[in-house]
Amino acid sequence: MPDIYDVAILGAGPAGATLARLIGNRFSTAVVDKKGTATDFRKPCGGLLSPDAQRALSRFDMTLPTDVLVSPQIFTVKTMDLETGRTAHYQRCYLNMDRARFDEWLMAAIPAEADVFRGVCTSVERQSGVYILKTKDTEIRARILVGADGAASAVRSFLYPHSRLKRYIAIQQHFCEAAERPFYSCVFDRATSRFCSWAISKDDILIYGGVFEPNGCREAFEAQKQRLPKPDFDLRTPICTEACAVLRPEGTRQFCLGHDDAFLIGEAAGFISPTSFEGISWAITSAALLADALAAGPENAAKRYRTATRSLRAKLYLKQAKAPFMYNRALRNLILRSGLRAVKLQTPT
Repeated sequence: MPDIYDVAILGAGPAGATLARLIGNRFSTAVVDKKGTATDFRKPCGGLLSPDAQRALSRFDMTLPTDVLVSPQIFTVKTMDLETGRTAHYQRCYLNMDRARFDEWLMAAIPAEADVFRGVCTSVERQSGVYILKTKDTEIRARILVGADGAASAVRSFLYPHSRLKRYIAIQQHFCEAAERPFYSCVFDRATSRFCSWAISKDDILIYGGVFEPNGCREAFEAQKQRLPKPDFDLRTPICTEACAVLRPEGTRQFCLGHDDAFLIGEAAGFISPTSFEGISWAITSAALLADALAAGPENAAKRYRTATRSLRAKLYLKQAKAPFMYNRALRNLILRSGLRAVKLQTPT
């Protein structure tokens, strides 16, 4: 264990684990992750691997083990609008997976040369050009600091104490219910949530969740459950309830990339879809871009990283143009009524 590491990474989700895997042989690297601690963390709404995330992984020729996947694999999304009662089915190529196992698989690929510490970060400091991360049991010093610690990033709060990115709360509950036919549903309900909710069946477990404004989020979640079609869902007795913060940057200036030999990647930087809240693909891609920037030398790495992420930031900003077609009532119902790109289901006669 060096006295001072070259790089310290806070967080070992898709962003942090990917960066550690790519630079762990080039730099002395410390990774601090809170998973597996007394305050074990599970990511709600993280159990689908999107085509973009699959594409991001494919560039590394990585093979996803079968024990990461869960049944069933679903090819259509049932879109429901609770206000009008309209429904439509759309083809989607998601992989249904266990998010905790997925994160463990990514962490297992971190080189042995990197040191992994389990613990919750209690403070971030900088003294004489050296960053200091503290947990309950450990103090880690590094010349370069990377925040890969998600929406509630301690590194972002340290670097940008006055930055106020739009934050929502993702809530989901698990129910012990075997669906007669597996499904994945996308639910829109203007009355209780600005954004969509979801329901998906996995290995005889029904998961229902949604993204809500922070104030009154739990009340809005419970109210939405009452508005759901009763034949489709039985949500009376949850096994467990999970929640976490999610970000939604609303302009290019809200992306926080870092400064002074400190960097942000993944959702900590604001890299998350403003429409679907999908973040795995952006986490992996931004981590790879920072790895390339650091590999060319720590000097001017910040400039290279900013330049490399320009297209990422532009794509995320342009996704804002898609939002009205999902969350504006009139536009959404125009699309649902038109049947544009919808799948016409065929049932046995």
